[in-house]
Amino acid sequence: MPSSVVVVTDSTAYLPQEEASRLGIVVVPLQVIVGGKPFDDVVQIGASEMTGALEKWSPVTTSRPAPRRFTEAYDAAAAEGATGVVSIHLSGEMSGTVEAARSGAREASIPVEVIDSRSIAMGLGFPVLAAAEAAAGGASLAEAAAAARRRMAGTRSFFYVATLEYLRRGGRIGAAASLVGSALMIKPLLHITEGTISPLEKVRTATRAIARLEELAVQAAGSGPAAVAVQHIAARSRAETLAERLAQRVPALTGITVVEVGAVIGAHVGPGMLGVTVSPAAP
Repeated sequence: MPSSVVVVTDSTAYLPQEEASRLGIVVVPLQVIVGGKPFDDVVQIGASEMTGALEKWSPVTTSRPAPRRFTEAYDAAAAEGATGVVSIHLSGEMSGTVEAARSGAREASIPVEVIDSRSIAMGLGFPVLAAAEAAAGGASLAEAAAAARRRMAGTRSFFYVATLEYLRRGGRIGAAASLVGSALMIKPLLHITEGTISPLEKVRTATRAIARLEELAVQAAGSGPAAVAVQHIAARSRAETLAERLAQRVPALTGITVVEVGAVIGAHVGPGMLGVTVSPAAP
């Protein structure tokens, strides 16, 4: 029997498709605008097409979904028998998506609890999966939302970018940090804190940056059960190597996945990004 609580998220979670399908998670896509033409993230455009556009210097921007797309998703869930929706989205500090979801929820035919994950990619994806697993087990709307919030509390994301130029272009990090990193040929490590992308450390080589990502992930995982996701853009070999090393070093690993994130994130960080999200099991 299908769950009476449905979980909705947006495309920037970049969930493995099999997991989203298994748990009945509904994904509302953001839009990527390339040369003035809009495309639905994941559905109509992926990381490779976005990378090609960036390399050709085509204008690439991103846009939140319209509120009506959320209302339509919530009402479709109601039509399938849902009695409530938990709608979890990327950080409101990075996008207006969560506000669009709240606007859409006000027009929905069933109760909707909208949650700002304060993160993105699998920093969003792990709370979404926690809520969906709870809903699949018969949790109420409040219980499923609480499961997401517990998972959010301990989840941490770290990433490396080949250059800060794309973040600077998109206004996601200060221009001064970009200029310093470029001038000194520094490879920046960043993390997500308080819902924003912030500089964490500066190292001088990509090899050192990746080694430091490994150390940060191991520290964040601690000794208790933890799930890990390694995310990348056009860097699968490096991502798989990092995943293999983490599988050996995280003592109580509950699962590890390698995911290539899509065009919305790619438009802001550029090719070569490598990131790791660590999500300890909620108490």
